Amino acid sequence: MTAPLIGVDVGGSKTAVSVGDPTNIRGRALGPGAAIRPGRAIASAATIAETVRKALAAAGERRGSILVVGAAGAGRVSEQMELEQALRTEALADRVKVTTDVDIALTAAFGDGPGIVVVAGTGSVVLGRDPEGRRLRLGGYGWQMGDEGSGYAIGRAALGAVSRAHDGRSPETALTPVLMEVTRSLDFDALVRWAAAAGPAEVAALAPQVLHTAERDDAVAQGIADYAARELSALVLRLADEFPTGERIGVALMGGMLAEERSLRSAVLERLGTESTLRPLATIVDATVGALVQAAKL
Repeated sequence: MTAPLIGVDVGGSKTAVSVGDPTNIRGRALGPGAAIRPGRAIASAATIAETVRKALAAAGERRGSILVVGAAGAGRVSEQMELEQALRTEALADRVKVTTDVDIALTAAFGDGPGIVVVAGTGSVVLGRDPEGRRLRLGGYGWQMGDEGSGYAIGRAALGAVSRAHDGRSPETALTPVLMEVTRSLDFDALVRWAAAAGPAEVAALAPQVLHTAERDDAVAQGIADYAARELSALVLRLADEFPTGERIGVALMGGMLAEERSLRSAVLERLGTESTLRPLATIVDATVGALVQAAKL
């Protein structure tokens, strides 16, 4: 039997792997996030390899034929080559290709056709391909310069709202006890210490609770959630301006912040649905399938 294909979707908070082919997935596995950071390819490769081996075991296999990895943070050739080399030493497959998480998402949603993908996980980015095959990209500048509407942006906004409420500079909010519980902070000073030491992924991990608090009618949390939906929608609308006029543009939503159970997904779909030039897809798209499709073409 021919060794299977392996498709991997790597984000800041989780790594998803599918083994098989685009029409027959034989094994799946989830692991921790392994987004690429400069000089950290070996650490990312180790996390990816561990998750791949779990998926291979679920499929009754020990090795694949072609491994395609779409990774957050792999937008530059240097990071792609560094991760490819690190993954080759893991001996997971005969061939290895590294691209971006948004690239495999675009393939999963639209194949080789035109469309726009908005991804919001720990970070955020929007990627499109117009009818002429031209690639277009907005956002994705990292937590220091952008990532609007992302888990990090939502978590950071919530921390700021709690600090302002503590000072009496803004209304009290249910986010205060929620964030203290999530971070296991006994008091406000402990929360300050937690925030000072937290990395982007840890701050982004606060976002689901912020969205849940918004659903419970907390006005401050609702404002944060609404702003995130506006920012993500604005990225899509600006990118859509670069497409030629004519047919409506398909838009797929992906990433942990836009998962099926998230209220943010519904809010963004509602906003995009009012635009006559757009055709938002309500269905969930599996980016690992996009990686398998790319692997099948190599």
